[in-house]
Amino acid sequence: MEIFSYLEKYDYEQVLFCQDKQSGLKAIIAIHDTTLGPALGGTRMWTYHSEAEAIEDALRLARGMTYKNAAAGLDLGGGKTVIIGDPKKDKNPEMFRAFGRYIQSLNGRYITAEDVGTNESDMDQIALETEYVTGLSSYSGTAGNPSPVTALGIYQGMKATAKEAFGSESLEGKVVAVQGIGSVAYSLCEFLHEEGVQLIVTDINKDVVKRAQDNFNAKAVDPDDIYDVECDIYAPCALGATINDHTISRLKAKVIAGSANNQLQSQEHGDILYQKGILYAPDYVINAGGVINVADELIGYNRDRALHNVQRIYKNLEQVFAISNRDQVPTNIAADRLAEERIQAKLNSRSQFITNERNILDRRL
Repeated sequence: MEIFSYLEKYDYEQVLFCQDKQSGLKAIIAIHDTTLGPALGGTRMWTYHSEAEAIEDALRLARGMTYKNAAAGLDLGGGKTVIIGDPKKDKNPEMFRAFGRYIQSLNGRYITAEDVGTNESDMDQIALETEYVTGLSSYSGTAGNPSPVTALGIYQGMKATAKEAFGSESLEGKVVAVQGIGSVAYSLCEFLHEEGVQLIVTDINKDVVKRAQDNFNAKAVDPDDIYDVECDIYAPCALGATINDHTISRLKAKVIAGSANNQLQSQEHGDILYQKGILYAPDYVINAGGVINVADELIGYNRDRALHNVQRIYKNLEQVFAISNRDQVPTNIAADRLAEERIQAKLNSRSQFITNERNILDRRL
């Protein structure tokens, strides 16, 4: 990868390489865009095969956070950190404290949170060195476990998507096929069960499948069979890229709405869904509940306010569908346009402000 060519192509602002020999820290902070505000994005710790792979992941994830935060209506930009290492073996408190000092050196341009391979305890260590961190342990008066709040956003987004596809937001009597029953998906199933949804579930973990069967009267299928079931809504809540050449032709659903990241294997699969008349709730719009929740910590966490803001995902998806209908484009493209239009509006406002200030100065002179 030619770094500066890549940064210029996608208009990144900054990449910071962080090294601390004593603790073993090797981290990359990527800041994509701060037009709307400080860059907010989690810290991922992963066993990358190469430094080039780690850099590429940091850049890709940072850009994704710009779009996610903008589409969520947050006054925040996009950034991300990756730490190279095995989170099961290489973690130590000194590593995260050293990382916290690097964050502090950015003077608020970047704010971090937990991500794959990191947790609340790691954030607590970072917080010993910097104030620019969210998602701390709940005993400190912060957001705590994000899963139920993320699930609330998925639930509201699913209702908005059902309204667009079926003419009513009611999910009562609908059949929803849930792929993967992690903590977010389990909370989602609770919401759906309470509304009278018929659940079909799958997971490689048989214990969580049995729990869903017992508590929600869910029907269980083998993991590969979830694509073939007769259902109204397919909810991908496990791995990404489950919407691909091998699965699209098998789907019976009219709606796709779930919590997984990067659900489309490529942008082309959004086009195919659009042509087939399957309404897709773009992943980074519908699963933004977690980031909306932790963003509330930046102004003094208030759970009622945070939950209210998470429910805006319903309106955000309505905007995506309106743009899709307006421009006759797939919803994944419409979601990008929603984010880009919000960023451009801020740039236009800033440009107008500068012009007005110059005019005032010229008149004084």
